[in-house]
Amino acid sequence: MWKEFKEFAIRGNAVDMAVGIVVGAAFGKIVDSLVKDIMMPPLGMLLGKVDFSNLFLVLTEGKTPGPYPSLVLAQQAGAVTLNVGLFLNMVISFLIVSFAVFMLVRGINKLRAPVEGVAPVTTTKECPYCCSQVSLAATRCPYCTSALG
Repeated sequence: MWKEFKEFAIRGNAVDMAVGIVVGAAFGKIVDSLVKDIMMPPLGMLLGKVDFSNLFLVLTEGKTPGPYPSLVLAQQAGAVTLNVGLFLNMVISFLIVSFAVFMLVRGINKLRAPVEGVAPVTTTKECPYCCSQVSLAATRCPYCTSALG
């Protein structure tokens, strides 16, 4: 079992996945900051100086009655709130992350696409006797042992 685990952990796919998770977590924090600190303040100003992080609805008042000027004060008072602004921040973060991943995958796919007009390099030829693919440098077919010209 230890040998199998070692092979799994060292295999390239597992290491690639771990690196992807770490980079993805860091990228998520950057996007979260982009949404909270860069995008939402101007958007809030355009919509009448609304702070989206403090956009909430009180479902049940807490120990001290409202109105509550901020979400933090409402939660400290024990109020049950519907956090619409935090949800909007998460939706915008998701849209930005998914668009960034889409652009990344799109770029990688363009790099992988074959270039038009360039013929692929051939490294094999077909044996005229058994129709197997053999190396261009072969003088005998490794499958039927026929002499190749």
